[in-house]
Amino acid sequence: MFNPRRLSLARKRRRLTAKALAEKADLAIDTISRLENSANVPDELTVARLAKVLNFPVSFFHDADPEDVDTGAVSFRSFSKMSARERDAAVSAGSLGLQLNGWIEERFSLPQANLLDLSYETSPEVAASSLRQNWRIGEKPIGNMLALLETNGIRLFSLSENTASVNAFSFWRDDKPFVFLNNFKTAESSIFDSAHELGHLVMHKHGDPKGNRSAEREADRFASAFLMPEKDVKARIPRRINIDTILDYKRRWRVSAMAMAYRLSALGLLSAWQYKSICIELGRRGFRSSEPIGIDRETSVIWRKVLAQLWAERTTKNDIADSLHLPLDELEGLIWNLAGVEQRPVAANREGLRVVK
Repeated sequence: MFNPRRLSLARKRRRLTAKALAEKADLAIDTISRLENSANVPDELTVARLAKVLNFPVSFFHDADPEDVDTGAVSFRSFSKMSARERDAAVSAGSLGLQLNGWIEERFSLPQANLLDLSYETSPEVAASSLRQNWRIGEKPIGNMLALLETNGIRLFSLSENTASVNAFSFWRDDKPFVFLNNFKTAESSIFDSAHELGHLVMHKHGDPKGNRSAEREADRFASAFLMPEKDVKARIPRRINIDTILDYKRRWRVSAMAMAYRLSALGLLSAWQYKSICIELGRRGFRSSEPIGIDRETSVIWRKVLAQLWAERTTKNDIADSLHLPLDELEGLIWNLAGVEQRPVAANREGLRVVK
C-alpha cells in the first residue's frame, strides 16, 4: 500500500513545499497535503507522477514506515542560520542513513559502541582528556580521526548538502552513535566537525539542559582539546609565535589554521592582540573560508571494507540502491564521498569486519 510518510520524507529530502511539489507534478494544490495526511489514497498514475518529480523509485513509496529521526535529539553543527527546509532535508538524509545502516548490519558485524557517558562533566577539556585516556591514545596527534571513530563503534555517513548551513549532525539510536558529515568542506574542517560531533555524543547524550548555543560552544571546546591536547601543544609550540608557526604546526594536529590559532589563544599562548592580528593575516591569505595549504581528505575504513566485500560478491552500488528502493544519488550521497573508492570489484579486506551468516 502507498505509504504517506514516505511521500513526506522524499518531498523534504528534495527541499520542496507541498505546493511546489503539487505544481511540478501537475496536481491540485491541496492534493499533497491530503496524501501526506492519509486523507486520500493515490492511484498508480499519481504515484508515478510524484516518483518522477521527486526522482525516487515507485517502490520507495510502498515500503514500510521509515525510521524517524527525533529532531529534538539531533545535534547540528551550523555556522549560519539553518532554514527549516535545510534542516528537514538533512534530517531526511538521516532517516535514509538509518535504513542503509540496517541493511548493512543484517550482513556485517560492525564494531560496538565504545563511548563514555560524560554528560555529568562540566568541563569540555576534561571530557576530551577522559575520552582520550579511555581510548588509550594519550597526548599524541590523531592520524585518522574517522578511523578512530569507526573503531569505537560510531556509524559514519556523508551528507550531499552543498551548503555552508549544514555542516554535520549526530544522534544516538538504539545505543548506537551516528554522525553525518558534510564532505564538501575542507578536509581540516571535516576533521574538526567529526570531533565536534563526538563531543555532542559523549557530553549531550541525554540532551542539553542549558540550550543549543551552550552545547555548540561546549562541543567546539571539546573538539579543540581532543584534537590538540594541551600538554602536547605546550611542549611543541615555540615561545615566539607568528603566521609561519601556525602554518607549520597545524599540519601536526591536522586542523585548520584558524582552529590552530584559536587553540593557542585559548591556552594563553597568544595575547588578544596577537590572536586578532594573526586572524586578520590568515583571512588576508585566504584561510578564513578555505585551506590553501591543506591535507589529504580522510576516508572511512569501514565503508571501504564493506564495499570491497560486496563488490567481491559482485554486488554493485546499483544493486544496493535497488534493494533499498532508493535513488542512486541518495545512496552515493550517504557513502561514496566518505568511502573514497571507485565503483569496481576489488579484493576484499575483511580484517576487523565479520560477515553475518
